[in-house]
Amino acid sequence: MDDINASTAGQLKAFIERIERLEEEKRNIAGDIKDVYAEAKGNGFDVKTLRKIVSLRRQEPAERHEQEELLEVYLRAIGME
Repeated sequence: MDDINASTAGQLKAFIERIERLEEEKRNIAGDIKDVYAEAKGNGFDVKTLRKIVSLRRQEPAERHEQEELLEVYLRAIGME
């Protein structure tokens, strides 16, 4: 596998270039998200809470409910509720 034919080399290069473009898009999107959080913070919203809400909204309702119940059990077990 020391030598790669021209067709395979071209395909490899195309994959690498696509990955590089997507990585750049990902960096740009991450920057945009950071800007939105900064704007929200500037308007008085708590960023940590916003991040938690975004995380919760990604979950399925059943999974979220299960985690909430488990949290309540643990908090009661250590006397925090």
